[in-house]
Amino acid sequence: MLLELLNLILGIAFGFFHKGKEDYYSLLKNGVIVGLILGIIFVLAAEYYIPGGISINFGALGAPGIFLEIFMFVVIFILGAFIGDKVEQIVRK
Repeated sequence: MLLELLNLILGIAFGFFHKGKEDYYSLLKNGVIVGLILGIIFVLAAEYYIPGGISINFGALGAPGIFLEIFMFVVIFILGAFIGDKVEQIVRK
């Protein structure tokens, strides 16, 4: 659960510092790319480097479980990016 929280915080920071004025398509496109990279890194870290409950684990499902974990990290990152964009709108006004 710790890596998911870190991913959400990084997504919020990405959305807050992303340049552009409410360009949701660009934010979504860039968020998917960055979220996919971070998802792969975090899943590999959770599965092989730091095993033992630091993240939600679907490794028992095999390869589909790993893809499910990566997808989950991408969704969490994108949600964080949109939250960060909304926070930026509130703070900048």
